[in-house]
Amino acid sequence: MGKVGFGLAVSCAAATCAIAAILVGKRVRSRRKWRRVVGVLRDLEEACETSVGRLRQVVDAMAVEMHAGLASEGGSKLKMLLTFVDKLPNGSERGKYYALDLGGTNFRVLRIQLGGKRSSILSCDVERQPIPQDLMTSTSEDLFDFIASSLKQFVEREAQNSEFSPVKRRELGFTFSFPVKQTSVSSGILIKWTKGFSVKDMVGKDVSECLQHAMTRNGLDMRVAVLVNDTVGTLALGHYNDPDTVAAVIIGTGTNACYLERTDAIIKCQGLLTTSGGMVVNMEWGNFWSSHLPRTSYDIDLDGDSPNPNDQGFEKMISGMYLGDIVRRVILRMSQESDIFGPLSSRLSMPFILSTPSMADMHADESPELMEVARILKEDLQIPDVPLKVRKLVVKVCDVVTRRAARLAAAGIVGILKKIGRDGSGGVASGRSRGSDGKMRRTVVAMDGSLYTRYTMFKEYLHEALCEILGEEVSQYVILKVTEDGSGIGAALLAASHSSHSSSSSSSSSSSVVDSQRLP
Repeated sequence: MGKVGFGLAVSCAAATCAIAAILVGKRVRSRRKWRRVVGVLRDLEEACETSVGRLRQVVDAMAVEMHAGLASEGGSKLKMLLTFVDKLPNGSERGKYYALDLGGTNFRVLRIQLGGKRSSILSCDVERQPIPQDLMTSTSEDLFDFIASSLKQFVEREAQNSEFSPVKRRELGFTFSFPVKQTSVSSGILIKWTKGFSVKDMVGKDVSECLQHAMTRNGLDMRVAVLVNDTVGTLALGHYNDPDTVAAVIIGTGTNACYLERTDAIIKCQGLLTTSGGMVVNMEWGNFWSSHLPRTSYDIDLDGDSPNPNDQGFEKMISGMYLGDIVRRVILRMSQESDIFGPLSSRLSMPFILSTPSMADMHADESPELMEVARILKEDLQIPDVPLKVRKLVVKVCDVVTRRAARLAAAGIVGILKKIGRDGSGGVASGRSRGSDGKMRRTVVAMDGSLYTRYTMFKEYLHEALCEILGEEVSQYVILKVTEDGSGIGAALLAASHSSHSSSSSSSSSSSVVDSQRLP
């Protein structure tokens, strides 16, 4: 071989080695990037760890905070608000009752016909009405005149379609989903507006009184029998269908819980008497906090960026408003650590651009190529052409965030059961878990909210954790029942159980519905 040939051979060999070196270098760098991204996932899994031991610590913390909130105002992050509801519907109610559900840019009016037997709703008529934008920032008189006028038209259409002519005054359950300081079962002072409302002359006023005056001005003979929130309505509907219902939990965009408490356990209101010896307590459990909650850097950042930092800590970890955004923050961190998602998308820096329903759709994607994951990443986050292994990583992130949320929600539920002695544990209250025959008592929790009713994996993880915490023997006696439309039907049922006509009708037995045998 000549010198020229030898030189060419050497050059080719060198070029080949250089190319090989470049390819090897790329593979090494790619593996390093992948390891960094996997490291982000591993750190997330460790930070979101919810062992049974940890969940039981959350259970204990919830029960302790409940005791503290009942002992004094401001004694706990849990407000433990009195609802003054001491009569839950029990099936003896008869007649027609109404509900007004005001909680956003639309309101609903309902009418139910009760047949005097448990779970006997003979008919239910519902109408939905949008609230004009200008009334949301107008005066209280303008807003409630519009609502009362719509309610009157609803009632008049009923009169036209039937021969029904009420001798007695109509009774209304009013679901008002804004911050209120309850002063009686049928009255409460508006603390502040949310959800785009700003009717300033109404803050500090009794909301039931505003509605009552408007109905009078519009010639509608109807009485506000109860003022409640949707969680209390859910408990009422649950109890109407099943007398063993002792609590209600809503896990949707937001989250809350209420339960039936013994009056003598409400220390901050000593001397408070009820005909039943019990009262429904609105926990406002979204504000629960404990050092045992597995908080991540993503939770801390989300809280700091929110309009209410250091507030609603439990809600920010378990409710539909926030889960999608936690996942977005994790994907953003991964994109900053590596280019496996391609160029950094500006949409990843936009809070709440990834909704929880979209996150749930990615989590539920079982197609071989995870095409739904690819679609959502492209359309919602503007991240196209994501490799399959990266899509699988995204599904895993969704799983970790959802599993933590569901398991913490389960711990919260068991915390309520522990407080009222229905968790099967030892201690002073343990006897309440068993009946006079020594057998475990059946305990029902009414459940509502889209996260629980529509997100299959969330529901499965919650049930799994409930069984793990309570144990197999006790968990079989704890039933979670989907109970939808507490804000509508539940409010109307409460109007029936608190009717001013109850003393002279067959619904009188509902006045002692929270009997001593049913008290927790």
